[in-house]
Amino acid sequence: MKSETPVRQWPWFARGMRGVFSAPALILMGAFVGFCGFAFEAGMPLGQTVFMTAAVWALPAQIVLIGAMLAGASLPTAAIAVALSSMRLMPMVAALVPQIRGKSTPTWLLLLLSHFVAVTAWVFTMQRIHTVPREGRVAFFAGFGLTISVTNIVLVAVTYDVISHLPGLLAGGLFLLTPVYFLTSIWASARTPEIQYAMVIGLVLGPVFHVITPEYGLLLAGVLGGTLAFVLERSINVMRRRNGAG
Repeated sequence: MKSETPVRQWPWFARGMRGVFSAPALILMGAFVGFCGFAFEAGMPLGQTVFMTAAVWALPAQIVLIGAMLAGASLPTAAIAVALSSMRLMPMVAALVPQIRGKSTPTWLLLLLSHFVAVTAWVFTMQRIHTVPREGRVAFFAGFGLTISVTNIVLVAVTYDVISHLPGLLAGGLFLLTPVYFLTSIWASARTPEIQYAMVIGLVLGPVFHVITPEYGLLLAGVLGGTLAFVLERSINVMRRRNGAG
């Protein structure tokens, strides 16, 4: 039976690979072209830019890392900044793993695949995973995660030398595709109202905290926005139960 497993898994892996031609993947590729422009203007060498794409992978964390380097932050400070920016991925991993894990899925494989969990891969998988049988879900996610990661690593390596010839407005527009896609996709894929509440509150509080404390604005807006959204959702549920009982 063990010898038959790769044969059964390959079609789902290939189906995940085909996701590289989906709108989310293409938008992410465009954003990585914009990232190339940012890295080039920041003076990042080609080798370091490619290595960062492979090792860090999540695009916002890469921006945070380059920003910390430009600000002259020490290595521990830059590492802490990247770690804090990546904390948002922990709930995504916690939500994704139960959806893709099978009865015999080894823990080491889940730990390995968690490296590819970022907003694009998470949204893409969560929107489509219900159409994949349980035994093929790990292969499906692995196919998409590995393919989109390798594709963007190659894209960064190829476009780095030509990015300087792109108009700055075009490069900036490509980079902004990612946050626009993130917002619309997470809103559309939200399964509970508090996620949408948190997004709205966070968008309001984000600029406020950025003015007050740029270093911790994102963290404070996220923590407070999520807390307020949780309280709001519970309050609404309590009011509905009371009205229903009345």
